[in-house]
Amino acid sequence: MEPGSLIASAAINIGLALVVLSLFSILKKQPSNAPIYFARPLSKQHQINFHRFFSLRRFLPSLSWISTAINVSENEILQTTGLDALVVVRLFKFGIKFFVVCSLIGVVVLLPVNYNGQGDGPSTSHHSMDAFTISNIRRGSNRLWMHFVCLWFISLFALYLLYKEYGEILGKRIEQLQLIRHRPDQFTVLVREIPLCNQHKARARCADHFFSKYYPHAYHSYQILYDEKDLEKLLSQEKSTANKIQDLKRRSLVKQNSRGKFLLDESEHDVAVLSLQEEKLEELRLKINQLQCQNALRQKELPAAFVTFKSRLAATLVAQSQQHSHPLRWITDLAPEPRDVSWGNLAIPCKLLPLCRLGAILAASLLTIFFAFPVTAVQGIAKFEKLKKWFPPAMAIQLIPGLSSIVTGFLPSAVLKGFIYIVPFAMLGIAKLAGCISKSKEEMKACNMVFYFLVGNVFFLSLLSGSLLDEIGESFSHPKTFPTRLASAVSAQADFFVTYILADGLSGFSFEALQPALLSWKAIRSCTFGHGDEKNPYLYSLPYYRFIPMVSLSILIGMVYAVVAPLLLPFLIGYFCLGYVVYINQIEDVYDTVYETCGEYWPHIHHYILLSVILMQVTMIGLFGLKSKPAASISTVPLLVLTLMFNEYCKIRFLPSFRCFSVQSAMENDELDVKSNRLEINYENASNAYSPPCLQPLNLKASGSTSTRPAFLAAS
Repeated sequence: MEPGSLIASAAINIGLALVVLSLFSILKKQPSNAPIYFARPLSKQHQINFHRFFSLRRFLPSLSWISTAINVSENEILQTTGLDALVVVRLFKFGIKFFVVCSLIGVVVLLPVNYNGQGDGPSTSHHSMDAFTISNIRRGSNRLWMHFVCLWFISLFALYLLYKEYGEILGKRIEQLQLIRHRPDQFTVLVREIPLCNQHKARARCADHFFSKYYPHAYHSYQILYDEKDLEKLLSQEKSTANKIQDLKRRSLVKQNSRGKFLLDESEHDVAVLSLQEEKLEELRLKINQLQCQNALRQKELPAAFVTFKSRLAATLVAQSQQHSHPLRWITDLAPEPRDVSWGNLAIPCKLLPLCRLGAILAASLLTIFFAFPVTAVQGIAKFEKLKKWFPPAMAIQLIPGLSSIVTGFLPSAVLKGFIYIVPFAMLGIAKLAGCISKSKEEMKACNMVFYFLVGNVFFLSLLSGSLLDEIGESFSHPKTFPTRLASAVSAQADFFVTYILADGLSGFSFEALQPALLSWKAIRSCTFGHGDEKNPYLYSLPYYRFIPMVSLSILIGMVYAVVAPLLLPFLIGYFCLGYVVYINQIEDVYDTVYETCGEYWPHIHHYILLSVILMQVTMIGLFGLKSKPAASISTVPLLVLTLMFNEYCKIRFLPSFRCFSVQSAMENDELDVKSNRLEINYENASNAYSPPCLQPLNLKASGSTSTRPAFLAAS
C-alpha cells in the first residue's frame, strides 16, 4: 500500500468520525430523538432534561457527552447496569492500559531500531510501513535481541494485567452475587430427563415424589414445563389481532377529527372491520383459555422442570451433583434467572443436544468458508498493483488524481467492515440452534463463533491472501529468497490493518453512537399514518456478541504487531479511548441489560486475549528463525511454555468460580437472609418466578402499552 493510500484512509475516517460525532451531539439534544438516545432512562421512567426549544446551544456540536461518559465511575455502572456491562468497560480499559505501555516501548525503543536496521537507510519497498517494521532489520543482526527483550516484557506485562483483571472481576462477582441474593435462580434448579410416573402417568408427580423422598427438608416446590408450540401460535395470533384492533381504533380517531365528504361510509366500513377483529380476538382467547386448563396441559408435559429449594445451599448441592445412577436421568443444572430462560430450547431432549451443537458448528464453519471469498476479493482491491494485472480496466482509476489512494486505502477496510457487519447476527441465529438453556449462553456461544470467524477470515485470510499467495509463484521460482519474502509478507499487511483499525474504530464507533438505522426507522414510522406521535423508547439489549469479538480482534491484531510493526500501536490507543466513551454512553443511555450473569463473559475475554499473546509469541518464533536468529527463536520457547502454564493455572484458580456457585457463598447468603428474616420470602418468590410464558394470564386490554409515557423537562 502506498503512503498516499494510508493517508487517504486516515483522512477519510477521521473526517467521517468528526462529522458523525458532531451530528450525534446535535441530535442527542433534540427532545424528539429521546426515544433513541435516551431509551434506557425513558424505560425506567426517568426524566430527561433538555434545553428550551429556541436555545441555540441545542443546535451546536458539543463534547458534553464525552465528559459525562468519562465521569461515570465503575461503581455507578455496577449499580445501574450490572457486572456484565462493567466487564465491557474493563475490556476497553485493559486495551488502553496495555497499548499505552506497548506504544511507549514501540515508539521509544523499537521504531528507531527498525528504522536504522539497514546501513544504507530505510527500506525502498513499496509498502509504506516497511521502514518501521522488523522486515527492515538485516538477517542475523544483533538488533533482533532488542525485539526479543521487548517480546518478553510485553508478554509478561499482558499476563500480569490478565491475572489482575481476572482476580478483580472474580472479587466483584462474589460481591454482586451477595447483593442480588434475592434472585430466584439462587434457589432454583433446572431438572431434565424426568421419567414418567407409572402410577399417575405424569412427570410432574414423579418430580414431586423424587425430591420429596431424597430432599425432604430442603425441597419446596416444582414447576413442570409444557410443550408450548400450539399455545405460542395462538398467543402470537392473539397479540397480532390485538395490535390490529389498536391500529383500527387509532385510525378511526384520526378520521373523526378530520372532515371529508365520504367520512360516514368510511367510518361504517371501519366499524365493521373492527367488529370482525374483536370477534376473532374473543375466539382466540377462548381457545387459549381451554389449552391452559390442567387437563389439556397434562398431556403436553415435558421431561423438564424448575425445582425450588428452601435454601441456596440445598439448590447448589443438588445442581452440582449426580442425582441418579443413570447419568442421563435427572440431569440437574443451575437455573438461569427467569428473564434469561430460553423456553423453546428446554423442549429439546438431552440426547439430541450433541447433534444440535454439531449442527451449529457445521453451520458456523460453512459461513466462515463462504465469507472467505469476499475477504479475498477485498485484498485484491488493497493490492492495486496486482489488481491491474488481474483486471486491466482497473487502470482507469489512475486517470482521476487521488482516486487510486481512496480505492486502495479506504475502500478495502470499509467493504470488509460492511461484509462482516451481518456476521454477529447470523452467528447468534446459529447459536440459537445449539439448544442452550438461556439467552446468555446463546450469546456467549455466538461470541465464541464470531471471534473465531474474525480471527480466521479477517486476520489469517487477510494475511494470506494479501501477502503470501501473491508471492508463492516467485518463491517457487526463487526458493532461496522464500524466508526473506515470508518475513516481509508478515509485516507487509501492517498498513492494511492500520486502515482496518481506523475503519472499525473511528467510523465504526461513531456510527454506533449515531444509531443511523434507528434514526431511519423512526423517520419511516413518522411518515406512516397514525404513528407520528409515538414516544415509546427504542430499547434493545446490550449486544455483547457483536462488540466483544470485534474489540478482542483489535487486541489480537495489536499484540501480533506490537513487536513486528509498533507504528500500529498509537492508532489502537485512539481506538480504545473512543470505544470507551462511546460504549459508556451506550450502556448508560441506549441499551438495556436483559439478563445478568455476574461477569461470566470475562473468562471468554480472558481466553481471547491469552490466545492473542500465544499467537504473538508463535509469530515471533517464526520471524526470529526467518531472520537467521535461531538463538532468539529457541529462547522464546520457554516464554510460550510459561504462557501455556499460566493459562492452566487460571483455569484452576479462577474458572471454577465462574461456572459454579460455591457452597461457602451459598451458606453465607443464607445466613444473611436468616438474620434479616428474608429467607422464606425469597424462596417463596422463587417458586412463583418460573411460570412458563404460555401459562401467564392474558392482558385483556386491547389498548397499547400499559406503561406511562416518560416526561421530558425543558431546562434553561
